[in-house]
Amino acid sequence: MNKLNRVARWALPLVLLGCGTAAAGMATAAEPPSNWPQRQIRWIVPFPPGASADAISRVVAEKLSENLGQTVIVESRTGAGGDIGHAMVAKSPPDGYTLLFVVPGVLTNQFYMKEAVDPFKSLVPVIQLDRVPMVLLSKQAFKPTSLAQVLEAARARPGSVSCAAAGSLPQIGCELLRRHAGSDLLMVPFRGQAQASTSVMSGDVDLMFDVLGSAVPAIQSKRVRAIALTSDKRTASLPDVPTAAETVPEFKLMTWHGVMVPHGTPAAIVNKLNAALNDVLKDTRVRERLQEMGLDVAGGTANEFANLMKQESANYRAVLEAAGVKPE
Repeated sequence: MNKLNRVARWALPLVLLGCGTAAAGMATAAEPPSNWPQRQIRWIVPFPPGASADAISRVVAEKLSENLGQTVIVESRTGAGGDIGHAMVAKSPPDGYTLLFVVPGVLTNQFYMKEAVDPFKSLVPVIQLDRVPMVLLSKQAFKPTSLAQVLEAARARPGSVSCAAAGSLPQIGCELLRRHAGSDLLMVPFRGQAQASTSVMSGDVDLMFDVLGSAVPAIQSKRVRAIALTSDKRTASLPDVPTAAETVPEFKLMTWHGVMVPHGTPAAIVNKLNAALNDVLKDTRVRERLQEMGLDVAGGTANEFANLMKQESANYRAVLEAAGVKPE
């Protein structure tokens, strides 16, 4: 009996310690939104380190960390056109400590992949960081030098003009070309923009759509030729390049970057995060660095970003369904 009593005396503190640890865990899980943030925040980028998504994220995350007084760690989780990162964040606790950097691929993946994360059911919009036009590029040896000539060439020789379909918006751009030409194009699939760019610069593929900031160095070095911008107006970085809308008024294609969090994240945290990121985007140094990347700083409310995503998703669906694209 004495031995049992001794065991009980030793065991009781351990049991109480275990209860205390569990209680602490419950307290952390039940942290009120008003206390957010109290610890390190993870910023997930679903693309490789060194890419433009990574560079943008680090500029914004650095200032966000300074403003919140908590470390914001940028992590890459690549694969499946970004869906590996999307799924990781969608499955994370909805507590405001896991953020997701998104591009239009978060919307278009569901039109290509049956198992893609549904951004409207599994994630919540926080803010649109920026917007930027795409630019239609051609290999230097390609004879057409304007959008009108490109469309004429496609009509004259159906299936002979090739376009690099590197997923998400670049493929949407190729599909828009096909639609406005009223003729078939040779769609050449690529796993990513880097491979597509290499093929166009080497002369293997005729055309591709790229983000303005990424395209400017290749244009200036004459490794590719700029045919048209997909924005409403011309840009100071390429003043002599016309917009596609100057030839086809409805031909517009803007890409963007934003932030989302797991579905179920309290509205109070979403609003605090939105306010913090809007403050970041108002910072002069941050704006300058983003503009140097060719980005037009956006900002705004979470609802405005949600509405943009719904509108863009409907537009992408219409283009891809018309082209006969089905999720696999």
